[in-house]
Amino acid sequence: MKTGSIVLGVIVLGVALFAFSSVGTYNDFVTRDEAVTRAWANVETQYQRRSDLIPNLVNTVRGAAEFESETLEAVTRARSRATSISISAADLGNSAKMEEFMAAQQGLGASLGRLLAISENYPELRATESFRDLQVQLEGTENRINQARRDYNGAVSFYNTRIRKFPGSMIAGMTGFNTKVPFEAQSGAEKAPIVEF
Repeated sequence: MKTGSIVLGVIVLGVALFAFSSVGTYNDFVTRDEAVTRAWANVETQYQRRSDLIPNLVNTVRGAAEFESETLEAVTRARSRATSISISAADLGNSAKMEEFMAAQQGLGASLGRLLAISENYPELRATESFRDLQVQLEGTENRINQARRDYNGAVSFYNTRIRKFPGSMIAGMTGFNTKVPFEAQSGAEKAPIVEF
């Protein structure tokens, strides 16, 4: 009878320790998941900042020079496409949605790059204070976007590592925590661009 009580006590103690450990692991997953969500919100904030600057840039360019209307329209279309695709925190594990979002943002970045490159042909435009200010703001915003993406990728990496390691992987599987999708470089980004004069 006494050995049965000891065995039962050891089993109860083992179950209690497992339960206590599981609660701590689960709470850590919640904390890490929220960190990923916060980092994603920061990425979206910076993309929104860029999107908000674009109408001012387009109007400044339109008002200051006889400018290629096709380029302005391309920027406006790219902005519209980029702002039409939104990702919720629940979609951060959906690679197809993330790819669609990243492609739209990269398309907008490319359109802006073409706009700024073509503006070099208009010295009177480059000389206007409002255009220079917008260029500086866009450059700063692009730097903030890059930093926000790095922070997001760091949060995703930490979270994904945590839920994939044993014994966390068991608890993650039982409680529905799934991996998140990091930002990835655009296809072909590893190749240096060719510059011709």
